Amino acid sequence: MPDLKTTTEPQVNSTAPSISMKKKAPGLSFRRFFTKPGVSPYNEVEWDLRLAQITDAQGNVIFEQKDVEVPKDWSMTATNIVASKYLHGKIGTPEREKGVRQLVGRVAETIRDWGLAQGYFKTPEDGATFHDELVHILVRQYAAFNSPVWFNVGCDRIEPNSDGRSWHWNPQTQNVEFGVTGYTKPQCSACFINSVKDSLDSILTLAKTEGMLFKWGSGTGTNLSTLRSSTETLSGGGTASGPLSFMKGFDAFAGVIKSGGKTRRAAKMVILNVDHPDIVDFVECKMKEEAKAHALVAQGYDGSHPDSDAYSSIFFQNANNSVRVTDDFMYAVVRDTDFSTKAVQGGTVMKTYKAKDLLKKISEATWHCGDPGMQYDTTVNRWHTSKNTARINASNPCSEYMFLDDSACNLASLNLLKFAPNGTFDVEAYRHAVDVLITAQEILVDNAGYPTESKSRRAADGRRPPLRLRRRSRLRRLRDGDHVRRSLLAVEPHSRTMRAPSPSHRCHKKESSRNKSRSWHRQYSCGDSRLGCPARAEPGCKRSRPDARRRLPRLVHQPRTIPGRNPHAPSQRKQHQQNQRPNLHLRSQQTMLGRSPGPRRKTRLPQQPGNGVSSNRHNRLHDGL
Repeated sequence: MPDLKTTTEPQVNSTAPSISMKKKAPGLSFRRFFTKPGVSPYNEVEWDLRLAQITDAQGNVIFEQKDVEVPKDWSMTATNIVASKYLHGKIGTPEREKGVRQLVGRVAETIRDWGLAQGYFKTPEDGATFHDELVHILVRQYAAFNSPVWFNVGCDRIEPNSDGRSWHWNPQTQNVEFGVTGYTKPQCSACFINSVKDSLDSILTLAKTEGMLFKWGSGTGTNLSTLRSSTETLSGGGTASGPLSFMKGFDAFAGVIKSGGKTRRAAKMVILNVDHPDIVDFVECKMKEEAKAHALVAQGYDGSHPDSDAYSSIFFQNANNSVRVTDDFMYAVVRDTDFSTKAVQGGTVMKTYKAKDLLKKISEATWHCGDPGMQYDTTVNRWHTSKNTARINASNPCSEYMFLDDSACNLASLNLLKFAPNGTFDVEAYRHAVDVLITAQEILVDNAGYPTESKSRRAADGRRPPLRLRRRSRLRRLRDGDHVRRSLLAVEPHSRTMRAPSPSHRCHKKESSRNKSRSWHRQYSCGDSRLGCPARAEPGCKRSRPDARRRLPRLVHQPRTIPGRNPHAPSQRKQHQQNQRPNLHLRSQQTMLGRSPGPRRKTRLPQQPGNGVSSNRHNRLHDGL
């Protein structure tokens, strides 16, 4: 794992006789975990030459590349995706990349070179070790970067004369600059959140910004609630166009601009607040367009794919739509009361609806065409991790990134099943992979380009390189769930993730006989951060601290109850325990703080003889999920 050390060097100040002490970080040291000295990580993999081919519904070939070099254990789906999306260069030319070896080499070597030039590594040998470990992780599919990294990083080797322009961070001037950078400052983040103001200049600027993000392979999300509705007046007379009119233009750009210049379409999220005067039109817009497509298909037009005659002639097909609702709206639904929309300028009441009727419209539209989704504005901002900055108004297209307007997020994914090939999670390998991947993402953030100045500044200041955990649901089914639970959270502190408790740690609160009888599902909950005890402290625990409540998710083993058996009867307890399969639950940060999106109704099970679960016990488990 990398170790960051600091040293002090005396620095003579010509204007003062005293000597000032300046901290200097010599860089990170990396050890070899997956690789061996003197052995290329590429040589430890069996390679295969394959035909990468993609066909449409009618069997017509829409992409083909011969002799694509991929690891032998990669699936054909992975082969086709890599060849069609990520290999750079025109097919049939010498510049075209031949396979995964060249693709991973382009990315890993570029990140290593950036890190060496900017002092990320203690020695050149540490940089070489980092490179080999990263190559192993990527080639073996332990992890993967987001698409813009594969699209753009290192392509200056193939296209050195590219004239692309971007905003980027200059480490010499410690400021952001704009200029011709080509692929030397590539776009590396997949997720962007854009803002828009209620002016034509801002609206057209948004269209340009989204176009540039789509070009380099990224997705965007925008809340259009700042735009006046179609029923509000303009300063010069007349009425505003409303957000739906501009959505048609944004949708058209998203449909024609291919991500990274490849076959993949742009990813886009459009959001409207539930109290916006045009909310009903927004909710129903996709459903109405879908009905047009169905009518065209009934008349004989092709509707087999998104670019078919039927679907290419309707609007709103290139974005995810989401309604952003508040707790006030949801309470109005529960209480069956009215809810009013308000003018964007002035806040006067425009229309009043039954909240239940409005929610029903959302449900019906979603049932017909899958949109709109719902985002819970009150809850999102209650869980805000940077409340002193600004409120959260939108998300990226996938909605896993919710943060400030005009911000970006560089994503990477870890494939957890790769760390548990035999059902036992390899903690050390996981921690080492996190170290390598987080370091690579940190290097990417500083060397990336951005389409606007505000995004470049916010990326440099905010530094958002999260890791996503893939295939968690399958991993939860492993029988050694307690071991896996601790493993997922036991990563190094510099990776910004806290530790779970060690296997031998228990809460210091004295157990009652009641707790002892249920020790097979008891939680570690002392809250002592020095021992890594997570989340919620048990009442009466002498070593619990208030600040420890914010540290980790609460993790619960929910037992399966065998009908007709009482797990607490001495004669049946042993057999019952043998039939348990731990069910791992990772709770969100806000739930571990004791807050929930709204009032929670406790589910009370009818008391039945021999079911083995009392109502009170079920309620406690229910509150823990």
